[in-house]
Amino acid sequence: MSGWYEISKSSSGQFRFVLKAANAETILTSELYTTRSGADGGIAAVQKNSLLAERYELKNTRDGHPYFNLKAANHEVIGSSETYSSEAARDKGIASVKANGPTTVVKDKTLLAL
Repeated sequence: MSGWYEISKSSSGQFRFVLKAANAETILTSELYTTRSGADGGIAAVQKNSLLAERYELKNTRDGHPYFNLKAANHEVIGSSETYSSEAARDKGIASVKANGPTTVVKDKTLLAL
């Protein structure tokens, strides 16, 4: 089984998506979108950009924990990873996004929020 996207609504009514790996671990989290179509567009951007190594921005938190952002061609952040314990773990996270990002499986959790 491969990964999937989950779209949900925040308490403020905005939309976000997460990319899940086959083991159900969240590997990428989007920004908030004001519309569902915005979140759908974000998913399409991950599907398009996740295989391109140059789209990954390697970062560190102030206290030195590695993480990454996936960026679109226009340099806008599409999604961010969790923080990792090491650069090697971050690299595995990127590999997981590359492997799971192209999936077309989307689970709509917004209906559960009604």
